[in-house]
Amino acid sequence: MSVTPVTLIGLGPMGQAMVRTLLAAGHPVTVWNRTAGRAGGVVADGATLAASPTDAVAASELVILSLTDYQAMYDVLRDATPTLAGRTIVNLSSDTPDRAREAAAWAAGHGARFVTGGVMVPAPMVGTEAAYVYYSGPAEVLETHRPVLTRIGAPRHLGEDAGLAQLMYQAHLDVFLTSLSALMHATALLGSAGITAADAIPELMPTLTEIPAMLQTADLNIGTQIDADEHPGHLSTVTMMGATADHIVGTSRAAGIDLALPHAIQAHYHRAIADGHGKDNWTRIIDGIRTPSA
Repeated sequence: MSVTPVTLIGLGPMGQAMVRTLLAAGHPVTVWNRTAGRAGGVVADGATLAASPTDAVAASELVILSLTDYQAMYDVLRDATPTLAGRTIVNLSSDTPDRAREAAAWAAGHGARFVTGGVMVPAPMVGTEAAYVYYSGPAEVLETHRPVLTRIGAPRHLGEDAGLAQLMYQAHLDVFLTSLSALMHATALLGSAGITAADAIPELMPTLTEIPAMLQTADLNIGTQIDADEHPGHLSTVTMMGATADHIVGTSRAAGIDLALPHAIQAHYHRAIADGHGKDNWTRIIDGIRTPSA
């Protein structure tokens, strides 16, 4: 049985991990990278280094991009556009949903099929059972290449809208980056009293790891309640959580550390209280997030 050839453009840690995963599965892989020196390792593992982006695109019907952003796609493929017709481009780079939609239209204008994606695991986990990738774009195109793409991670198709995969990807990163900033802020807060980061972080980590259990129990489905616009305040209220937010701001100010993050959180609760929702559950802050004040 023949194995589908694949072209992969972009050899950062994620791109290299995908190349090695595809090679291990027996796929012939052609690669190109703006810094050619990065190709040495994967070429030694069996990949073929193309002389140019045009040659790389011409080598395979399926072209996977792992670049810094979508502008990098235009920069790299500028001279290769005559070769795009009939190809399938799977762009696994990060950018905004609108730029993903613009890219899909651009690719279609050059006769190529286009699927956007977001890889939801770090490079070392690519190709493992834990790996999964969000995709959006034409379902039939994804299905055609599902056997190859599954090598990278389990595909999760979100719909035909080319922007949906990036929307979901950025939503995950929204939670991730905000959590990391909160962890560093709390570490700095404790550090103001002489508690080392080595001692602080193990104490703080359980709060991160226990949040899922707090939000999803047999008696509570937070997403269902939000969709139903139900915010029962029997376990916690906006007023109670807002008071806590005030205390964090006060403590941070006294410690002399940055106030941007606690001020932002405090503002969510102050808005909900001002809107008359002090007795509702803390989830009511989503109203103000959805419709920010002028």
